[in-house]
Amino acid sequence: MKTIEVCLTPDMLRYHDLSNKTVVVIDIFRATSCIVTALAHGVQSILPVATVAEAKLLQAKGYLTAAERQGSKVEGFDLDNSPFSYLKPELKGKTIGLTTSNGTQAIRSAQDAGAYEVLIGSFLNIQALQTYLQKSADAICLLCAGWKGKVNLEDTFFAGAVLANLPEFTSMNDDCVLALATYQQGLDNPVRFLESSAHYHRLETLGNRDDITFCLQRSIYHNVPVLRGDSLVNM
Repeated sequence: MKTIEVCLTPDMLRYHDLSNKTVVVIDIFRATSCIVTALAHGVQSILPVATVAEAKLLQAKGYLTAAERQGSKVEGFDLDNSPFSYLKPELKGKTIGLTTSNGTQAIRSAQDAGAYEVLIGSFLNIQALQTYLQKSADAICLLCAGWKGKVNLEDTFFAGAVLANLPEFTSMNDDCVLALATYQQGLDNPVRFLESSAHYHRLETLGNRDDITFCLQRSIYHNVPVLRGDSLVNM
């Protein structure tokens, strides 16, 4: 039996056994969308770290680094957390150290919890992700990065979108029911539906509405980032 479960926030990972599971980390606004975009445009690898201090250590070693907190770029780093920042041709072939408020911490939490495999999911690569999961995964955990330990709407919505397209997998917890209901409620107009989310308002206030529109595009990329050791690379 193929199984799937949802974890609505990394703070709930303690209740999940990930040892035999493919974990899909979800941070739609914007970390996982940036990672997919960067690797689709030729960045060689990304080193996700949980803290700004770790990012500074990578910077001291000569890596390009990106850091975001509270939705804004941390002063002193090369890049921020906008997908548009990763479209630059000069980034091709580079390794980038990355820390964000929630997404990179979720990646590291999944790794620390002993996940069998850690993948990166976004609307930008949802079809490629689903195709891989259908062919290669038997037990899946959709891990929503949320916001500072709290559930958020956009990541839950995405988890529901994946669930809706993997009917051969048996849902294993009520988080799946909640995610699927969320997706069904906003399916007809995702942008309008997500306008009510806290992070949508946060990014809009910061002048990042174009990032929101970009991140909600479906399947414009065909790569599936995977964590190999400490690096995210294209599968």
